[in-house]
Amino acid sequence: MPKIIIYAKSWCPYCKSAKQLLEQKGATFTEIDVEKEAGALDDMLAKSGGRKTVPQIFINDQHIGGFDDLYAFDQSGKLDPLLKE
Repeated sequence: MPKIIIYAKSWCPYCKSAKQLLEQKGATFTEIDVEKEAGALDDMLAKSGGRKTVPQIFINDQHIGGFDDLYAFDQSGKLDPLLKE
């Protein structure tokens, strides 16, 4: 299974959609709440090149982006191969 990390906020609808898409694919992930975990927001900003919106999704240390980016990966057929690595 690939290592998937989602930086999120508990109330974020886009975060929820991203998690649902990954769950539908059978993927497991680690969720990091940037509002609750000390230093998580700084880590997210550093890893994402300064992107402040959530979710920020990483698969095997590759920055995917937010939900729209994840959805685009899925629609283009690029997500499933990443999830099988």
